[in-house]
Amino acid sequence: MTQRGFDPGDDEDDVPEWADQVLATVAAEVRRRRKELRMSAQDLADRCEEIGYPIPRNVIANMESGRRSTIPLVEVMVLAEALRTYPICLLYPVGYVDEVQRLPLRYSEPTWEAMRWFTGDMEGFGVEDEMLRAFRAHASHERAALAALKGEKHERWKVETAPNQAEREEAAHAQADYAEGAERAKYRLLSARAFIRDGGGTPPLLPPELADVDPPDTDPSTTEENGL
Repeated sequence: MTQRGFDPGDDEDDVPEWADQVLATVAAEVRRRRKELRMSAQDLADRCEEIGYPIPRNVIANMESGRRSTIPLVEVMVLAEALRTYPICLLYPVGYVDEVQRLPLRYSEPTWEAMRWFTGDMEGFGVEDEMLRAFRAHASHERAALAALKGEKHERWKVETAPNQAEREEAAHAQADYAEGAERAKYRLLSARAFIRDGGGTPPLLPPELADVDPPDTDPSTTEENGL
């Protein structure tokens, strides 16, 4: 399925057609995904009701058949959850739709590129959201720190259970490398959290394994107690 690209010679009343294309893409992907999961329209309606936002079977049928003129964003979110996928995959079905118009009066482009624009992952777009970039860096550093801590724990176990001195020493070296990597990742994580706070944001909660990353005075409960 490929959406029609914009021809500069076309009439400029392209917005309704573009909106119809977006709607048709979502509807087609809902239908494809529903059939892939071997769900009937009633099954999907029942699942939406279980989630807490009922979407009746006739509404789903009208959407899939093109008889519905709009799909609210909240319904896209609920349908995605009901279909065990992400909302972004209903809007930009990578692998199932070759190209889409990202906006009206634009040429069609690969669906993957349009998705990257929507998620803020497009490089060289000319617009940078520093907070978004900081949160992405935070997630990367957190993953690196947790992986290093896991590696260090495993190598510590190998040190304790090694059958001979040579394997014990090899494991000890590996443990030290992981420990150094964990400290580097924690430092980067601390910097990312400071950047987020300096920008007026609130960093994500850290898992228990990384509770030592934040200085004590950044703990909200501690700050509140000091204020009292």
